[in-house]
Amino acid sequence: MPLQTLEPRRLYRQIADQLSALIAQGEFAVGSRLPAERDLAKQLGVSRPSVREALIALEVEGWVEVRTGSGVYVQGRAQQAAAAPASTEWGPLELIRARRVVEGETAAIAAGTARRKDIEAMTRAIEHMRELADRNVMPLEGDRAFHLAIVECCGNVVLSETVQGFWDSRRGPIFTRLGGYFESVKSWRSAIAEHEAIRDAIAAHDAEGARAAMHAHMDKSHQRFSASWRRANQFLQPTTETRR
Repeated sequence: MPLQTLEPRRLYRQIADQLSALIAQGEFAVGSRLPAERDLAKQLGVSRPSVREALIALEVEGWVEVRTGSGVYVQGRAQQAAAAPASTEWGPLELIRARRVVEGETAAIAAGTARRKDIEAMTRAIEHMRELADRNVMPLEGDRAFHLAIVECCGNVVLSETVQGFWDSRRGPIFTRLGGYFESVKSWRSAIAEHEAIRDAIAAHDAEGARAAMHAHMDKSHQRFSASWRRANQFLQPTTETRR
């Protein structure tokens, strides 16, 4: 038999596969509640963010149901999806950490190279975000335009394609499902203010300030997605569009 191509397996995927195998074997009965994230992380020797990514992957696949304010419950086989998300999809929380590293530096570079037209592009993106939020629509288009306007100042196609790839990865099913619990127009209004701080530092040609503002934005994004499931309901508000 010819050798098969090996693919790297994300940590959250390894956790999800282990949990789904236990469910299939009956270790966790249908209708039962899984152990808390903290307990699973301790038993598996991994971080809570990795466990959260795994649980969301299992929900996308139909193995479990997340009930905010209650816990994560095992689903019957009838609810299980026919196909799992791509094993190469990045975990949302790990992705945010990677963006912190790369985009902190692109913001610092932009502070030294940005011209008036670049600042105007960032401002238009922020205004578009605010307009969408005012219409009760998730301002994803404006957010993407803002981050790409920053990296364009670097004049480096590799950085531009990297940041674009980072942002576009949030369209994946796992990131989309996680966002459904923790993103709302209210949370996006906080993010808009964070974007303004980044834009202001770049406009002032303050490289250290721009880097710090981007780091703060990514840290707060990570915190929003890492909040307790019991707090998830307070983030959610009806919107005319939750994903574009």
